[in-house]
Amino acid sequence: MKTLLVDAVNTTIIKNEAGEFVKFQELFDLLETYPNRKIIVTNANDEQVKEFGLDNVPYPVFTMKHNPDKPDPLFFKTLLAQYELQASEVVYFEHNPAAVESAKSVGMCAYYYNKDLKDLVALKVFLDENLVSN
Repeated sequence: MKTLLVDAVNTTIIKNEAGEFVKFQELFDLLETYPNRKIIVTNANDEQVKEFGLDNVPYPVFTMKHNPDKPDPLFFKTLLAQYELQASEVVYFEHNPAAVESAKSVGMCAYYYNKDLKDLVALKVFLDENLVSN
């Protein structure tokens, strides 16, 4: 079964009207419909993990603390090695186009998620089409 890599800030963690970082509950509800293992992927350092509430999410969090950030393919190569995964065994969605391209450059199936549209219907289509193991 493929592992689902999920972008953190501006995707699973969003700002509410008061400017506070909160879980995007509708997205978490969608993710919970899939039995696949999930890993939240972020650039956050230790202070940011706390600031964004990533220390209070239901899935493991992977970060390289900005050394390097996700637009560097080394980020994803390190993630794959740490979790003993092959690029073909993961599906990833992300709001940053440069990070999407970085993930694709190492062979991952990656999807650009528009953080402003929050189109969970389109995201579900992508997940349904790509989470089935080949």
